Amino acid sequence: MIKVSQLFIYPVKSLGGISINTAQLTDRGFQYDRRWMLVDEQNQFMTQRQFPEMALLQTGISEEGISISHKKNSSKEILIPFSGFINQNITVKIWNDYCDALPAEKFINEWFSDMLQFSCRLVYMPDDSLRKVNGRYAVQDNDVTSFSDGYPIMLIGQSSFDDLNTRLEIPLPINRFRPNIVITGSAAFEEDEMEEFLIGGIQFFGVKLCERCAITTINQDTSEKSKEPLKTLSSYRMQNNNVYFGQNVIGKKTGIVRIGDELTILKRKTSMQFEVL
Repeated sequence: MIKVSQLFIYPVKSLGGISINTAQLTDRGFQYDRRWMLVDEQNQFMTQRQFPEMALLQTGISEEGISISHKKNSSKEILIPFSGFINQNITVKIWNDYCDALPAEKFINEWFSDMLQFSCRLVYMPDDSLRKVNGRYAVQDNDVTSFSDGYPIMLIGQSSFDDLNTRLEIPLPINRFRPNIVITGSAAFEEDEMEEFLIGGIQFFGVKLCERCAITTINQDTSEKSKEPLKTLSSYRMQNNNVYFGQNVIGKKTGIVRIGDELTILKRKTSMQFEVL
């Protein structure tokens, strides 16, 4: 039996994530997931790819707002009220997409700029900002996502992750891959074949395998970089110079996903064929 074993959200894009027991699925992914994002002076998104020290900023959620603390210095902490944003839309850029966002108040931006030693500001995606997923992989014309790289949900099978760790000299934690849903009970890389499935009565669609980037090589506790796991993954999970691990997923409707929920596969697709090095 395939079940949900772990759930995660990442309130601020590219900052530390939060392990949760229950997730509210919205029209653009899990509630609070990547609804906030740091941008530079050109309003372009910032990630650990360029600023690995972003990994050291840990997020939390409370009734008042989101909290950010530094993993190496707990005295460096800030509470960002849900209302701490200026009601004036600006246009921000994520990859090739542009969408509306609300900028944070000055004291919030100054805190992040001080932490990262780089002029930046925090923005929030309001409900009326609709960023569509790539139409080639959309299930419905109105499929949207948050400030994620491209799709609402990232799903990884525990067996796939375990398989990778058996190939590595030093096993890695799953936070390197920033999943939203982790499942147990499936065969290694069985998630590659999941085209349509149910979790807790909610219909999901596996629309595209995830191309993995350099963030997977960044230690989320120290911000140090290495060559793994991309070096090892490239030996058996590469096609056209892209390394794939995990499935990008879109939910058809809103609802609740819980740890322990059963996953039922409704339709399978042909697995991608990878180059063997």
